[in-house]
Amino acid sequence: MDDSFAVSDPEIITVLLADDHPLIRHSLRNVIEKQADCKIVGEAADGREAIDLTEKLSPDIVIMDITMPGIDGLEATKEIKAKRPSTGILILTVHTEDEIIISLFEAGADGYLIKSVFGDDIIQAMRSLKRGEAVISPAVLKGILKYASQNRIQPFTVNERTKLTVKEQEILRLVARGLSNKEIATMLGISIPGVKSHLVALFSKLNTNSRFETIIESLRLGILTVDDLKNR
Repeated sequence: MDDSFAVSDPEIITVLLADDHPLIRHSLRNVIEKQADCKIVGEAADGREAIDLTEKLSPDIVIMDITMPGIDGLEATKEIKAKRPSTGILILTVHTEDEIIISLFEAGADGYLIKSVFGDDIIQAMRSLKRGEAVISPAVLKGILKYASQNRIQPFTVNERTKLTVKEQEILRLVARGLSNKEIATMLGISIPGVKSHLVALFSKLNTNSRFETIIESLRLGILTVDDLKNR
């Protein structure tokens, strides 16, 4: 269902819509294309089409539904992130089950919104993802905190915790507060590439694929506490 083209202007947020309901795609297009800094580059009606169009069009963000025919949003997210980890995946769905949410973040999703949100919430979420921030609906966050609490394992020992450097722990806490790479770099007096390098190390050490999955795993391991998320 590709009816558009790739956009090279770095100031424009390029977006691919992936939802099997034409009316929802139409509504999203109406909201997004009113923004001067956003451009819809394509539409997909199922997960396979979303994967193929992401590879072809290289969008900054894919707005993804979960329940689609053939390949669903979960599998599409896994494949897109494996091929193009820099592409932001914003899940927009009616599902609020903890297991589904956790599975999506483990697959590499960068944001999770419920379809009842306002159009402005979607626009702000897209801009946040473009800045490298994680995005999640407050109602969903409550469920994730409950999951992390129920599945918490013995916290890191002193020796295990030293696997994370002091700088990595600082950055982890700032990520948990919702700060972007640019904001973290400014706060810590380091470069943005330096922040990205530390994040890559964090993802590797915690075996995670996204900022929010890193937060969930850190809560589960006891590296972070709920207090670390209070400024989100």
